Amino acid sequence: MRLELLRGASGVCLGLVLLLGGCVDREPVLETDSGSSSGSTGPVLTTTSSTTTVPTTTTTTVPPDDTTTTTPVTDDGVSSSSSSTTTSSTESSSSSGSPPGCETDCPDHALDVVFVIDNSRTMGPTQLRLASAAQLLMNQLQQLEAAQGITLDLQLMVTTTDFGNPLCTPFEPPGYDPAQGSPIATACTDRLQDFTDLTGMLTFTEACTNVCPAGVAPTDPFVHVAGPMSNVPGGDVVQALQCLLPQGLNGCGYEQPLENMLQALNPSASWNQGAAPFLRDGADLALVLLTDESDCSVQDYSVMTDPAYQNINPNTGAPAASSALCWNAGISCNGPDAMGVYSNCMPVVGPLQETTRYTTYLVDELIGVQGKEIMMLALVGVPAVTAHAVTPPYEPTAGGIDDLVVREWIDGQYPVGDIVPPEFAMGVTAASKTFQLGVGPGCTGYDVVGDHWTQAQPPLRIQTVCEALDAQGSPHCCIESICDEDYTDAMACLAGMIETAL
Repeated sequence: MRLELLRGASGVCLGLVLLLGGCVDREPVLETDSGSSSGSTGPVLTTTSSTTTVPTTTTTTVPPDDTTTTTPVTDDGVSSSSSSTTTSSTESSSSSGSPPGCETDCPDHALDVVFVIDNSRTMGPTQLRLASAAQLLMNQLQQLEAAQGITLDLQLMVTTTDFGNPLCTPFEPPGYDPAQGSPIATACTDRLQDFTDLTGMLTFTEACTNVCPAGVAPTDPFVHVAGPMSNVPGGDVVQALQCLLPQGLNGCGYEQPLENMLQALNPSASWNQGAAPFLRDGADLALVLLTDESDCSVQDYSVMTDPAYQNINPNTGAPAASSALCWNAGISCNGPDAMGVYSNCMPVVGPLQETTRYTTYLVDELIGVQGKEIMMLALVGVPAVTAHAVTPPYEPTAGGIDDLVVREWIDGQYPVGDIVPPEFAMGVTAASKTFQLGVGPGCTGYDVVGDHWTQAQPPLRIQTVCEALDAQGSPHCCIESICDEDYTDAMACLAGMIETAL
């Protein structure tokens, strides 16, 4: 069996894995509420002279590494972000939502779609599944156009979950920079080196080559298509999207999907400026998040070396940094009880970014002030959805987040315990996984065709942000299991939310 879940290996392997689960030497220096530059605070929401509240960042720099790390922490690596932030070079949508020169048969509905892809070491199979499902999504949108007699004006942008972190920077490959929300618009075939993790022990180029046999990419930082017009040479929009979605395995293992999502929408970012911005006035917005860990969007980077948030390394008996600190610093629960189950789990204030940072901008500004409709598909660590609504938006009605149990790891080989067979054969224990990831998995799945195991952590911070979008009325949040063998239902839910928004 192929082992994509090498995060919990024992001995030297565990050391490598853990050090890459949260690795970075550099800490972003960003604008703070007081307007000063601080290495302990992420980009903040500031109020401009008008009533518009927007996320802002200064040019990101990195402080010297004050941690002593000698091996990569590999719950994830560092993704080669090949970020493309250049100004649009070909015809794309104008800020009004219609393509330049449009006189007849103009698009009826503008929609901007952001994909935030976890590019850490365990994500190869799930990236492949999502890229494979892109064909289904585009087919469903074409059917929607035909059924309603409309033309969608679509812009599709891809970024990663890597924002940078002081524990990961020392292990970044040469020429690599964390995406920090910027678009990545190069075909994965031009980034095949990114499909080897930071330890050099795991390579999964199939995530790219199985769906992108020949590199196809847009001429702008994002894909734009409206009817027969597109910015993809040759016009194969589906192939271009399938070549962008695989983002590799060398991203930082302290994933920051919420912060990267926010920065992708930063109106002052270069890709949202000029005559052909990504984020357009009058366009609705769809957000797709793919990650197998708890959100670790950091506000105060001192958390990375604070023993108060670290779990005990069973090999040394001492606390150490691992991805567990993301859960420990971001979520508060009661328990566990005698069965190892936690209750009343919810996001807490600091040292991670507050979830209100994201709901304020999405709900209050983009929805409330700018009048957008916003929907989110989160492919995350929840049990399989067992039933969906039979009418749009085809939202989950049973299973999924409703069946999520936050609990301790259980020793033993899955399905009796939580340790997947490849790791169990390596001697991995519940204590090792607790050190590495904190609470037990929200889902475990096996892909028979690909011979891959997927395991993912409960997504409570993402859940909070996603469900806040349901305040718009009909369901605008769809939470599906990243552990599913394919993402057919997830694509149907995304297309259903887009249909409802029409």
